[in-house]
Amino acid sequence: MMKEGIETIKATIEIKGLTHQFDDQKALSEMDLLLETPKIYGLIGRNGAGKTTLLSLLAGYREVQEGEIKIFGEAVFENSSVTRNVSYHGKPDYEEEDEKVGAYFDFYQRYRPKFDKAYALRIAEVFEIPLDKKINKLSQGKQSALKGILGLASKTPVTIFDEVYLGMDAPSRTRFYKEVLEEQLKEPRLMIISTHLVSEMEYLFDHVLIMHQGKIMIDEPADEILERGFAVTGEKSQVEEFTKDLRVLHREALGQIQKVIIFGEKEKLREEVLERLNIEISEVSLQDLFIHLTEKKRDVDDQRVKGGKHNG
Repeated sequence: MMKEGIETIKATIEIKGLTHQFDDQKALSEMDLLLETPKIYGLIGRNGAGKTTLLSLLAGYREVQEGEIKIFGEAVFENSSVTRNVSYHGKPDYEEEDEKVGAYFDFYQRYRPKFDKAYALRIAEVFEIPLDKKINKLSQGKQSALKGILGLASKTPVTIFDEVYLGMDAPSRTRFYKEVLEEQLKEPRLMIISTHLVSEMEYLFDHVLIMHQGKIMIDEPADEILERGFAVTGEKSQVEEFTKDLRVLHREALGQIQKVIIFGEKEKLREEVLERLNIEISEVSLQDLFIHLTEKKRDVDDQRVKGGKHNG
């Protein structure tokens, strides 16, 4: 068994050949992945991509059907020495929770050895969550904020947020993101943040995982992904000439002007060609790349990219 003092061990998650199925539907397929601390991983995917299934397996909520998951070098399911150091925080599910917020912090502290109650109380005040109110009587936004607070205050070496921001208003989400960054600076850990709000949250991510149809499509540092995505705009025939040998994710046209989104290597672009064709190169957001990489018309296998570990 794992020795005490796990907080001093470098948090790593190793996934090999992970496959998970519900009835006749495969949620995860032969996934290989390596996650290391201290990093914030952005887990991005459309609805049904398999994100929540993956995260619930990491948290030990489900038993692995095929393949393996190891955290701190050990299996997760029914292993308390691991699961007490991995916390999962998803969409609020507090309908039956009639405990008051303040008392719930005391309860939570008994199961999380590094839980910082003083921090939780301070941030609860920032989010205007009354300590003497029953949790199931809080608004959805306050319940979501409470989930976020519990995750940050848990101080677990592996902290998972599965769309925990749902229900928060814009100011609350902004404050939550600020707390994520500040906590990561003060006490670095391995965080995984699952989200649909890519444009709003991409600045948080050190590393990006894009899931599609139960597979990891992209597994790369955030800056490297953005470096490989760009847009080309110009007269239609010139843009088509320029992009004939490049990987085009998306095209849109307005009259004779065409704009295309490319996923490739910018360093391969030659200045003399750009000048001759009179086209413009511009940056593309992570959200645009995500949208066009996972469009239904594209086959997953055609979208596989090199650059980091990903399932084969």
